[in-house]
Amino acid sequence: MTATTPTRAPEGVRKDFPADLSASIAVFLIAMPLSLGIALATGAPLQAGLVAAAAGGIVAGRLGGAPLQVSGPAAGLTVVTAELIQRYGWRTTCAITVLAGVCQLGLAALRTARSALMVSPAIVHGMLAGIGVTIALAQLHIVLGGTPQSSAVANVAGLPAQLADLHPVALGVSALTLVVLLGWPRLPGRAGRALRKVPAPLAAVAAATAFAALAGLSLPRVDLPSWRSHALPEMPEGPVLGLIAAVLTITLVGSVESLLSAVATDKLIASERGTDNRPPRADLDRELRGQGAANIVSGALGGLPITGVAVRSVANVKSGAASRKSSMMHGFWVLLAAFLLVPVLDLIPLATLAALVMAVGVQMVSITHLRSVTRHREALVYGTTIVAVVLGGVLEGVAVGIAVAVALALHRLARTRITLERTADGVHRVRARGQLTFLAVPRLSRVLNQVPHDAHAVVELDGSFMDHAAYETIHDWQQSHLAHGGTLEVTGRSGQAARINGADPAAADTTGFPDGTDEAERADGGHGAERGYDTRHGEGGHQAERSRRGQHRGTHQCCRPWTPWQNHCDHRATSTRTATSTAAATAAAASTDGGNGAGDGGSPGVSPSPRRRGAGQLASGISAFQRDTAPHVRDELARLAREGQQPSQLFITCADSRLVTSMITASGPGDLFTVRNVGNLVPLPGAESTDDSVAAAIEYAVDVLKVDSITVCGHSGCGAMQALLSSAPGVAMTPLRRWLRHGLPSLERMTSRHHAWARISGRLPADAVEQLCLTNVVQQLEHLRAHESVARRLAEGTLELHGMYFHVGEAQAYLLSEGEDFFDCRVFDTVGQHA
Repeated sequence: MTATTPTRAPEGVRKDFPADLSASIAVFLIAMPLSLGIALATGAPLQAGLVAAAAGGIVAGRLGGAPLQVSGPAAGLTVVTAELIQRYGWRTTCAITVLAGVCQLGLAALRTARSALMVSPAIVHGMLAGIGVTIALAQLHIVLGGTPQSSAVANVAGLPAQLADLHPVALGVSALTLVVLLGWPRLPGRAGRALRKVPAPLAAVAAATAFAALAGLSLPRVDLPSWRSHALPEMPEGPVLGLIAAVLTITLVGSVESLLSAVATDKLIASERGTDNRPPRADLDRELRGQGAANIVSGALGGLPITGVAVRSVANVKSGAASRKSSMMHGFWVLLAAFLLVPVLDLIPLATLAALVMAVGVQMVSITHLRSVTRHREALVYGTTIVAVVLGGVLEGVAVGIAVAVALALHRLARTRITLERTADGVHRVRARGQLTFLAVPRLSRVLNQVPHDAHAVVELDGSFMDHAAYETIHDWQQSHLAHGGTLEVTGRSGQAARINGADPAAADTTGFPDGTDEAERADGGHGAERGYDTRHGEGGHQAERSRRGQHRGTHQCCRPWTPWQNHCDHRATSTRTATSTAAATAAAASTDGGNGAGDGGSPGVSPSPRRRGAGQLASGISAFQRDTAPHVRDELARLAREGQQPSQLFITCADSRLVTSMITASGPGDLFTVRNVGNLVPLPGAESTDDSVAAAIEYAVDVLKVDSITVCGHSGCGAMQALLSSAPGVAMTPLRRWLRHGLPSLERMTSRHHAWARISGRLPADAVEQLCLTNVVQQLEHLRAHESVARRLAEGTLELHGMYFHVGEAQAYLLSEGEDFFDCRVFDTVGQHA
């Protein structure tokens, strides 16, 4: 082992060095202007930004746990640092940075890095957005030619006076900087593609500096004093509690931002690269240790606080960095420039740096984050945190955000709306909206007791949780209501019916539902007709019906009416029963199996009957449908036969047998116009060769049926995607291989750097197959837009396109969110029970 290590290491270095070198230069070109701009925004000496960039690159790059993350001065700590400098002075702020680094080392030793990620994303995004607003307001004064005030409120109050006293030269240079910064990534043509290799921040600063120098404009510029007069830290002076709060603020904000950036960098690497050339995943505790060491070095040398920087990390990954040496070399280039390029840096106008940092501040208020928190009903937490950070400061804003998040969670847990309504046909409908806990029991009991004893009642439970107190209340009332001659139905969300076990106490299990059914049965999307089983049959009818169905289908009925699935449900744990129910089940098993007591296998010497296949299985399924389901859906199907089909959407999905579209979408007859093929592919117009079936279905759905939306649904473990990944050139063409050619653009998209990649919210793709399954959904949506009928309806605004991914093993659906996130990713978000 030791003999091979020295020989392999130089080979790895030589192989990775060119990629690391080019990436380090790209990151350096971005880091230089941003570091100077952030130092300007905090009010620190401008050299402090360069010291922090060098320390972050070299120290955090060498010791950190995220190999491709780039650290340095970040906008997230700008407001905190500026406040500390105003309150304690620059040299004391350097000492606070050193102490914050020591605290980070302590947290890393306690292995608490993962705990920092438990903070609600709404609070983190709100904190960053509030910091961004504060930065933008402060830098706006410099852009207009003035001086920023001490707080965001003062900056807003001073804007009218500043607008009345504009400095045209500073405003013109700032405007030029912003135009180049925003327009540079959009340069068209081959020349634009070549120019875009230069980072936009560097191009904007260079263009504005050259314009100011050539035009001979007189305006404040960067003034880097001699390194001999560079200020170093001193012993902290001030109130002890204030200093402790300052150290904790730098520690917490810097740690959370660094760890979130490390996780995001991991996700970006997973999407950009195959498993053969990925660096190790981030070790968050080691990363926190590296950040602490870098902050100690930076503070001791008179630099700004350090954190992981998302913008530089993205540039590092996309520039092809292969190891941590890229970040370290970038720090070395910054250090070299700080000594050798001082005359060039002194030409940069301060208004240019202010415009650059103002743009960064505005970008911190992310529209993608706003959509995400709105979709998860956390906009109140997000907005409150922003306002609190702007008005009170970072630490105060985070504290307010946490308090609001906790209060909102308690409110959602405790808030339950229970109503009683009597319909025209005499049915008493009880609706319970929200979680049923002991706090809701008094209201629940009061409403239930208002239902007349001999009436037919419908209890609609619209919640994902019911504690024992609420369960007992509903169960006791149910028994009483039935005993007095009443009838009862219990439905779930959207009126989906559920079986009620009536007065049989043996059927009450511990699943959390008053009717004894398990949760998988309730998830049945409208096909299990027995869910509408009515309690007016009486207690004896319940027992006989359950016994008959138990003999025919067995104990577990989680996927009715598809009885062949029964054998796949036997792994589900049975619910705990009372002594009475155990005796009843034993008796039923004895009667079923000839009295031998072998509950599910007959006598020991007799093998169970083989599972029916082919025509026998088909006939059995048809028989079950005619007996159990047809009576309940006959009226609805008769209506559809009279009125014709009017589906709301076209659903394009894979032919995989594990994908039951009606079940995972809770849809019924007439809801979906479904097209299934191998790989859920949508051939481009003109590329169908001899198969126009998909294009014909699209045209019919869009132009004739006038569907409102089209959904492309992929799934995990797709055999078509596996075949695409493993396909080899030169293999003879078969019908399957000819069809899979329509999936080649998805494979090209996954390996391309010019397209937005796809990922699942909250985790990395499991492997290359899952990455291709996700990318394929995005690519097929692009193919859909190329169809003439779809393009026309999209232009009219009368059609929507949706992407969906279903993870078979997790029984979890994901929907493609609109737009792209901070890392230019197309994100599939989890669809929860309350979507």
